[in-house]
Amino acid sequence: MDKLLIVKLGGKILEQQELLDQFIDFYAAYPHPKILIHGGGKQATAYAEKLGVETKMVEGRRITDKPMLDVALMTYAGLLNKSLVAQINARGEKAIGVTGADANLIVSDKRPPGAVDYGFVGDIRSVQAETFKTLLDAGLPPVVCALTHDQKGQMLNTNADAVANAIAQGLQANYTVELWLCMDLPGVLENIEKPESLLAEISPKRYAELKSAGKIHQGMIPKLDTAFASLDAGVDTVYISNVEALLNPNHPKTRIVQA
Repeated sequence: MDKLLIVKLGGKILEQQELLDQFIDFYAAYPHPKILIHGGGKQATAYAEKLGVETKMVEGRRITDKPMLDVALMTYAGLLNKSLVAQINARGEKAIGVTGADANLIVSDKRPPGAVDYGFVGDIRSVQAETFKTLLDAGLPPVVCALTHDQKGQMLNTNADAVANAIAQGLQANYTVELWLCMDLPGVLENIEKPESLLAEISPKRYAELKSAGKIHQGMIPKLDTAFASLDAGVDTVYISNVEALLNPNHPKTRIVQA
């Protein structure tokens, strides 16, 4: 099977043009099928402030009320998505920017209110893997922003790691999938204060031990849950690291392993 690279961009890279340029040079020249997923939470927060829209967070998770959903649509699907597509295509590619609503690529259910009402947040129900494959076969690598829809006319803000995971799972039967969940940190740290405590690999057993000991940073828990779900579903290779590790094979990173 052909190799498929799936990269989720997160963290500050969208604000660091020099590093972003290096990544786009690499990504545009990558010779195999590829899919890029991005969020843009920091940019959405900045534009919300300019527009007078209050940003509400609970334990690091964004509350997406109607005004914030409008900001996310403008920022993710508009400014960031089309800017990334333009920069990739300036290198000779034919990338196409999409949301989950385009061609019903990703359908979600609005998360029901629990102890916290997160508003217009979507939990993924289905991915149109064949449509993604059609785009890839046509030489149109998708650039996917982390917005989905419910097929009833409602757009939904969706976690970018979850989007990457769902796409990887949907396409693992057709490709040898390598999934990168990129962030600011170099990988999973045993001690968040010590970069030298980076784990070269982490298994479910080690993850459970570290989580039980309170050594896994709160924001890392859903990312690791997503990574292990990808492996369990048959995705071949999963890394958690930063963009620098993707660009340089010798750079430290964390590989997710099953045992």
